Amino acid sequence: MNVNCEGCAGCCIDWRPLADSPSDHERRGPGKPLDGAYNFVPLTRDEVARFVERGLGDVLTPRVWRVEEDAPGVVVDGVRLAALDGRPAFFVGLRKPPKPVAPFETETRWLRTCAFLDPETLQCRIHGSKRYPTECATYPSHHLDLGVETECERVEAEHGGERLLEDTPEGDSDGLLLGPQAVGAKLFGYPDPDDLAGVVDRMRRGTLTDTDRAAFVGVAAGSHPGSLAVNDERAATATAAVLDADSWAGQAIDTWTEAAGDDGELAADPPLAATVEVARGAPETPGWDAVGDGPAAGSDPENR
Repeated sequence: MNVNCEGCAGCCIDWRPLADSPSDHERRGPGKPLDGAYNFVPLTRDEVARFVERGLGDVLTPRVWRVEEDAPGVVVDGVRLAALDGRPAFFVGLRKPPKPVAPFETETRWLRTCAFLDPETLQCRIHGSKRYPTECATYPSHHLDLGVETECERVEAEHGGERLLEDTPEGDSDGLLLGPQAVGAKLFGYPDPDDLAGVVDRMRRGTLTDTDRAAFVGVAAGSHPGSLAVNDERAATATAAVLDADSWAGQAIDTWTEAAGDDGELAADPPLAATVEVARGAPETPGWDAVGDGPAAGSDPENR
């Protein structure tokens, strides 16, 4: 897709504090996410496993949905959750810590931002690598396939400029994984709702623990596409790997969170990304002058 991403990253940042008319598009359907994340990126089972195997399980987090009484669900911590055959349904995606960013030529503020986004160049550190999620690589083509407003268009409406430079989708919708084909491949079922007592309440309050997140990630990694079955051994191995993970991205999440002000607050003299991320091993990004010579990928060897 031909899009103008320089100085934007609207699909990677929760920029609602900068909007006169903040979008609530993720909370308009029959199920409302229990977390407060914006533009959550659901990963496939294989992508989840890949992040875990490469020591990046500590950047993953689950999403569940609150539903009304007439929808299939199960009650945990007083919340009726969307369910598949009595199992709480969930996605696994990337965590979004607060970072000091200045999208759309605004002042630098603390905004929730993808763990892999360089807050200075507003480029993805894993773009083009084997870890780059399909959902990101195909954006916004799938939205156009479905006739859904893109983040590019929302940014244009709020801040002007041209972001979506063409509106013809690429035509490959095989990776959408909608309906039954998503089960076990992108949409997972947590085997025992009783194990989530207390977890759902922490999710609602935004205080999930590493152990909470690891349990969901393990189930996703141990799932079978097209089924609710979970390989217990594979799930346990993945859960343990997540708890052992100590990646540059996970460490950076902790540092950014500790340093951050409130969401949308001006960032006065924030820490530098070079110190918080690159010094810990984050791939550097090339800057926008280099984009004309190739994709805006980071310097990670896996990108080449």
